[in-house]
Amino acid sequence: MDVRSRLLDIAMNLNRVGNWAADDYNAKQKRIITFLDQTSEYVKIINQPLKNPLLNRTFTLFLTEFKTLEKEGREGPHNELDWAEKMMTWGNILTHRSNLLL
Repeated sequence: MDVRSRLLDIAMNLNRVGNWAADDYNAKQKRIITFLDQTSEYVKIINQPLKNPLLNRTFTLFLTEFKTLEKEGREGPHNELDWAEKMMTWGNILTHRSNLLL
């Protein structure tokens, strides 16, 4: 699978997880953790550096933020809506930036 497709998989998972957390984190926690596991594996597959400098910079920032978001998601977010919004924001950013790989 190419990098762009994997990046879109990550973005889709972030948006799914964010939506589930916004709906009801506690009721969907098991599913959220399953998708965090999958997303973490996808992140490991992408080799750095990425070909586009702007995308590479964005992905590097995402990696730093994702570590924190993933940890918080596993432990239970302090503010579920805020956490969900951050996940969906990164999903949207990665979706748009993936176009740089066309």
